[in-house]
Formats: sequence, C-alpha cells, structure tokens
Amino acid sequence: MIKNNKISIRIGEVIIALYFIVFLVALFWTPYDPNAIESANKLMAPSLSHPFGTDNMGRDILSRLMEGSKYALILSFGTVGLALVLGSIIGGIAGYFGGVVDEILMRFIDSLMAFPGILFAMMLVTVFGAGLINTILAIGIMSIPYFARVVRSGFLQVKGAQFVKSAQVKGARPFYIAKNHIIPNIKNQLMVAIVLSISQAILAESGLSYLGLGVRPPNPSWGRMLKESQIYFNQAPYYFIFTGVCLSLLVLGFTLFGEKFRNERLKEKAQR
Repeated sequence: MIKNNKISIRIGEVIIALYFIVFLVALFWTPYDPNAIESANKLMAPSLSHPFGTDNMGRDILSRLMEGSKYALILSFGTVGLALVLGSIIGGIAGYFGGVVDEILMRFIDSLMAFPGILFAMMLVTVFGAGLINTILAIGIMSIPYFARVVRSGFLQVKGAQFVKSAQVKGARPFYIAKNHIIPNIKNQLMVAIVLSISQAILAESGLSYLGLGVRPPNPSWGRMLKESQIYFNQAPYYFIFTGVCLSLLVLGFTLFGEKFRNERLKEKAQR
C-alpha cells in the first residue's frame, strides 16, 4: 500500500513538473500564434505541422492548450493564495481567541457557505464582469470558508499544547505564537488543503469559462475550448479529447501529489 502511494505521488510530481515546463515554455514560445485565425486550415486532423490539429477557426490546438496552461496555473495559484491568506486570518483569529470572536467569525463563514460556491462565483463574475482578475476574486472568495475551517480546526488542536502555553507564559504575542508555534504544526493540514484547492480552482475556472464567464476571449481557456469542441465532436473528436485530457491530467497530478501531505499528516497523528 505504501509502495503504491509512493508511485502515485511520483506520478503526480511528474505530471505537475511537465505542466510547469509547458507553462514556462509558453511564456516565451508557442508553435503558432494561439489566436491567429486561419480559415483555410480549420478542423485539420493532427499532423506533423499541427500535432493536435486545428480548431473551428484554424487555430493551432497545441498552441492554445499551451497558452491556456498559463491562465489555468496563474488563476489557480492566485485564487488559492487569496483564499489561503484571508481564510487563515479568519480561521486563525477564531481558533486562537475562541468565545465570542469565534462565534462571530464562524457565523460570517457560515453565511458565505450558505451560497453554493460555483453559483456565488458566477454571481460575482456576472456583476463585475469576466476576466482573469475578477475570476480570481470570485473563486478566491468562494474558497475562503474552506481554509478558514481548516485553519480554525488546526488552531483548536494545537493551542492547548504545552509549548504554546509556555510561550504564552513568557509573554509572547498571539501573532508570534501563531507564526512560530501553531502554523508549523498544522502545515501538513494546510498543504493538503492547498493542493486540493488548486485542483478545485482549475475545475471552477473551467466551469465558469465553459459558461462564458471566465477568461475573456480570444485568450484561450480550457473550459471554453471544451465548449467549442463539443459542437464539432463528430467532425473533429481530437479537439475535445486533447482538451479534456489536458485538463484532467493537471487535476489528477495535483490530486495524486496531495497524497504526500496526507501521508505525512497520518504519520503525525500516529506519533501523538
């Protein structure tokens, strides 16, 4: 079982590494201009000149998938970064101080959770407009309750430990205690939450773009590419297949990579 987990983690690491390589390459080079329309080449099957074929406007699918990796990774990391910072502040304050402060902050989090996450994001993007920044804000706000609860739970578990009480007796400030004593002891819980949230953010952005509410065209988004490819599935199934596999593999990579931190968290529990 442990060996299988190690293999899964390694596969996840390889997948993520490959996507980051593609991301870095796409910053400087793609085989073709991702947004260049060539009507004469529309819906061409995969070939040496176009390994993944072309779409309904003659654009090179490989180039658009490479360009789309930039938006997928920037958006997912931006989203998770925003949710992590705000969620950690709320959850940390609630968990450390408890009492009335905890009650007020958790009721605020409950109010955010009252809306289904993706519908809340759709509402924000609809009101403030589509685009990379607004999509990051929408999905990031949607993800705050998850991080707040994870951090609060971790603080409640650790704040009663002897080393925390010793720091309090010595007059250490709450921020110092949180930074140097509590957060290092819940880092694996946080890492599991971060890795899983990256996968969820990628899917959420793809869902919004599928509905026309994500990254603005002509910039390529994997979600919008999936929607476009559905119409031409009988004529060009490769368009749908390559896009779907590209999206699924990235989500799978982060999911498998998350096993590393789950295992470390289980080891910590076993040692306590």
